Amino acid sequence: MLPGRLCWVPLLLALGVGSGSGGGGDSRRRRLLAAKVNKHKPWIETSYHGVITENNDTVILDPPLVALDKDAPVPFAGEICAFKIHGQELPFEAVVLNKTSGEGRLRAKSPIDCELQKEYTFIIQAYDCGAGPHETAWKKSHKAVVHIQVKDVNEFAPTFKEPAYKTVVTEGKIYDSILQVEAVDEDCSPQYSQICNYEIVTTDVPFAIDRNGNIRNTEKLSYDKQHQYEILVTAYDCGQKPAAQDTLVQVDVKPVCKPGWQDWTKRIEYQPGSGSMPLFPSIRLETCDGAVSSLQIVAELQTNYIGKGCDRETYSEKSLQKLCGASSGIIDLLPSPSAATNWTAGLLVDSSEMIFKFDGRQGAKIPDGIVPKNLTDQFTITMWMKHGPSPGVRAEKETILCNSDKTEMNRHHYALYVHNCRLVFLLRKDFDQADTFRPAEFHWKLDQICDKEWHYYVINVEFPVVTLYMDGATYEPYLVTNDWPIHPSHIAMQLTVGACWQGGEVTKPRFAQFFHGSLASLTIRPGKMESQKVISCLQACKEGLDINSLESLGQGIKYHFNPSQSILVMEGDDIGNINHALQKVSYINSRQFPTAGVRRLKVSSKVQCFGEDVCISIPEVDAYVMVLQAIEPQITLRGTDHFWRPAAQFESARGVTLFPDIKIVSTFAKTEAPRDMKTTAPKSEVLEEMLHNLDFCDILVIGGDLDPRQECLELNHSELHQRHLDATNSTAGYSIYGVGSMSRYEQVLHHIRYRNWRPASLEARRFRIKCSELNGRYTSNEFNLEVSVLHEDRVSDKEHVNHLIVQPPFLQSVHHPESRSSIQRSSVVPSIATVVIIISVCMLVFVVAMGVYRVRIAHQHFIQETEAAKESEMDWDDSALTITVNPMEKHAGPGHGEDETEGEEEEEAEEDMSSSSGSDDSEEEEEEEGTGRGRHGQSGARQAQLEWDDSTLPY
Repeated sequence: MLPGRLCWVPLLLALGVGSGSGGGGDSRRRRLLAAKVNKHKPWIETSYHGVITENNDTVILDPPLVALDKDAPVPFAGEICAFKIHGQELPFEAVVLNKTSGEGRLRAKSPIDCELQKEYTFIIQAYDCGAGPHETAWKKSHKAVVHIQVKDVNEFAPTFKEPAYKTVVTEGKIYDSILQVEAVDEDCSPQYSQICNYEIVTTDVPFAIDRNGNIRNTEKLSYDKQHQYEILVTAYDCGQKPAAQDTLVQVDVKPVCKPGWQDWTKRIEYQPGSGSMPLFPSIRLETCDGAVSSLQIVAELQTNYIGKGCDRETYSEKSLQKLCGASSGIIDLLPSPSAATNWTAGLLVDSSEMIFKFDGRQGAKIPDGIVPKNLTDQFTITMWMKHGPSPGVRAEKETILCNSDKTEMNRHHYALYVHNCRLVFLLRKDFDQADTFRPAEFHWKLDQICDKEWHYYVINVEFPVVTLYMDGATYEPYLVTNDWPIHPSHIAMQLTVGACWQGGEVTKPRFAQFFHGSLASLTIRPGKMESQKVISCLQACKEGLDINSLESLGQGIKYHFNPSQSILVMEGDDIGNINHALQKVSYINSRQFPTAGVRRLKVSSKVQCFGEDVCISIPEVDAYVMVLQAIEPQITLRGTDHFWRPAAQFESARGVTLFPDIKIVSTFAKTEAPRDMKTTAPKSEVLEEMLHNLDFCDILVIGGDLDPRQECLELNHSELHQRHLDATNSTAGYSIYGVGSMSRYEQVLHHIRYRNWRPASLEARRFRIKCSELNGRYTSNEFNLEVSVLHEDRVSDKEHVNHLIVQPPFLQSVHHPESRSSIQRSSVVPSIATVVIIISVCMLVFVVAMGVYRVRIAHQHFIQETEAAKESEMDWDDSALTITVNPMEKHAGPGHGEDETEGEEEEEAEEDMSSSSGSDDSEEEEEEEGTGRGRHGQSGARQAQLEWDDSTLPY
């Protein structure tokens, strides 16, 4: 190339190139030279086709990018300096790889995304290098068209258009297509953007899917077998990439249109204490387009399998009668077996011991004196009875209650029995000079007598009128039979339950006419009839059906409840209104501790069409309410469990108050979530107090029964009657019973006193208290108390110390919050440190002798003034005061002591028992000082004044 290039120099010089002439001439000469040298334009192909893979920068062109110039091999003129692309904002650029050969390359300036643009078309031109290195006189080729196609990468997974699909099919049919699912792919190429296959992921389902996403069932579906299917479906693109997330397809199976209630739940859970709860909030009636003219709905809550039904056996009959305000004097003929009521000991009872079952072979004799021999013209008999059809072909009388001759004869004076599903009450009046026919048998025929369900019966007698109340409804006898009066005799009578005593007409007296069924709460009230209000209360139910928002039922709905609210009847002519009304029906249970378990619930329907009686048959709704277990209370008794009293207190008319500070607390465990929700700490349980009733508290004597010749437990009956409680007393202890609040039982226990006329041989007495709720369903802890006697020989050793310590005229009690530790401190024996202090005091005898003498004189004067003041202030209303009377004073006599005791017991029961051991010591020393003075010859009046009354002071 170098010789060739040199040979051009003479020619250029000859043409005047490079002469020293002016600048204008040089420019003209250069142009002429370029025109002479760069004679030809570059040449490229007219069109190019390229392919680029997305996210890559190399474009593969066909044909390759090459520019040719005929001026070659002339420098600059025969070389290619550039490729230029014409178009705005194109992501490509062309570069020259070799100027001499004209090779170039097309590449992407930025990543190419097929999803944004699949193809590019633009113009490209090639430029030679002109006549020199200064880019002068470049020549450009013709315009060539470049078409570039972006090659796709399978970077996107298929996604479904819907996150879930739902459809409804009718049972018993095979569908070609139940529904179609559809997935899409964001890739740009047909290969990767098209969905080539669908697949059901869930196994063992009677469904299949084709390549187009059509789902069909492979077998006939049954609503009874399965109401709903949930299947997962995935999709694949043509590159076999699966969907990023499966879609859920829910297929609801609809039964072949059958008239009936829809959208109700069979099991309904009820949490005790939650009030009224809707039973069917979404229920609706499907009539399959039937033309309905009227509907009648009957909802029935069945609770008869729970004891006496409706959870009534939680309290004894006597307690229920008090709660309902029944008159006093009611005699329970079927009490729970006990030492005092032993005639029911041989009868069959269920788990609650309040329901007696009679199997046709048992009867019970009521002891003489329980029921008056002759009933007056007014009395009431009540009972719960469950009875079925009489066994055997020929039904015999089944005696519930019978009063017959004990021996010689077999006359029935009065009786209550069942015969052929009829209830019969027999009442034979005695002869009283009017020998005429009188009403003697009263018959009632009721279906409920033999339906094997519990019913409450009340027979009110106001002779000659006898009225039956069953479940609160009144029934008059359909038949009354007259009979002659019974002539008087001296034959004793026998009252029996479950059978009738046959004392005559047989070789050996025996029971006859046995009862088959169950009885509970059989009572008789001589001399008075029960009121309708009390009868309704006794049979009332604490649980039942209710209607929320009666105003929202509408004008077209009629409804009616039975007395116990276990049956609800609704009538209407509009299906929508009936649906809305039934959705308002709820279950309610007002018991604090209801019996957990199942309550059956049935809804029956009668539908009438236009011009027809009954056109559509609606199946019954058979559901149940599950009453969950209530939170069980923990009943706790606490108080002072050990104290000492002087023997004189045991001998006094008032005795020793045993439980002045007893407390009854009921708590339940409540789960509390952690305050910091971010932490994973477990939930903690906290105890919360709750208020409820008790039904008995037993005070038992531990370590041998009481000796009635020298000791007893006492309680004023007024304390019981004011709080509507009862009690029984025996040598084994004291039993307080009756439904009452915990505070009432506390107040009564505060007044229990123990007396012992001969405490010389007594060291200590131990007692135990245990309380119960719901007849022993919930019981308290066993609280043990030990009372010890301080004998005189034990306190005589301290006389020389105690005579120096003067008892202040009044001890004012200071109230502190009660605590376990304070109670324990109050019952601790004086410590050794206290004895040391007392010895130290003895060393100061000589120093304080004169001061002590003056204090004694002042003290005696003050006591005399106090005695006079107490006589004039006995009528104080000091219920709000808390004053501890001077323990050196003693009541003048038993009568006087009783009067003061009744006025002071309330205050004493509230006194704080948390005194320090030092104060306990001083009180004990002061007592010893008083007894010592009595033995040193002081007067009887003075000794009486100094006798302690410290029933509320701890030792």
